[in-house]
Amino acid sequence: MKTFTVDHAVFEKLPDYCLGVVAVEGFNNADPCPAVDAMLDQATADFAARHAGDNIRELPGIRCCREAFQAVGMNPNKFMVSIEALAKRVQKNGALPHINPLVDLGNALSLRYEVPMGAHDIDKMEPCGIAVRFSEAGDRFLPMGEEAAEELPAGEICYVSGHTVKTRRWLWRQSEDGKITPETGHVFFPIDGFASVNKAEVLAAREELAAFLRDSLGLKVSCGWVDREHPEMQIE
Repeated sequence: MKTFTVDHAVFEKLPDYCLGVVAVEGFNNADPCPAVDAMLDQATADFAARHAGDNIRELPGIRCCREAFQAVGMNPNKFMVSIEALAKRVQKNGALPHINPLVDLGNALSLRYEVPMGAHDIDKMEPCGIAVRFSEAGDRFLPMGEEAAEELPAGEICYVSGHTVKTRRWLWRQSEDGKITPETGHVFFPIDGFASVNKAEVLAAREELAAFLRDSLGLKVSCGWVDREHPEMQIE
């Protein structure tokens, strides 16, 4: 059974860290999904209107991520948190391209609730599942579009399956191995947040995602919650 785990060392640095989790089986990512297209377009337009002229870095859901990056020794100006990069793109352009339904669904809910949301192919994970932990000897990352993997320095927070790093610098850059493709159908969505800042938004994003997958698409869905008191859960 594959599990999702946040290592205790992460909570020592970030005691407030929490995640809403959704896992789904049987998603058809090869065909268009008009409902997801509409959701992304609406979320993009709403975000652009809601934050026209705002300082994106000062939005609570983004500011807390930047502060967390600093707490674990990463420069958020050099390594931009995924939700900040997404938000700035929308603020500048007023629109996002449609990539595929799974990616578009994550982007739509990230914008609606202003939280980082990942998507990982469960079938590509090692038997142990996936974890958020600090990197160690043997961990390797294959950059998007590259053929040669790079070894990580010790002590970098990341999403990792076995020794295969799925996302470098935690919420920064996804790997080629972690890319969502038309064949992806068994998916783990982590929604990252901080209990004292945006727990309500994390929970709301989790519930909307689960309800859409279950009620609108008729898929098998499981949900969970991970925090310092509950650091592990099954994801299949």
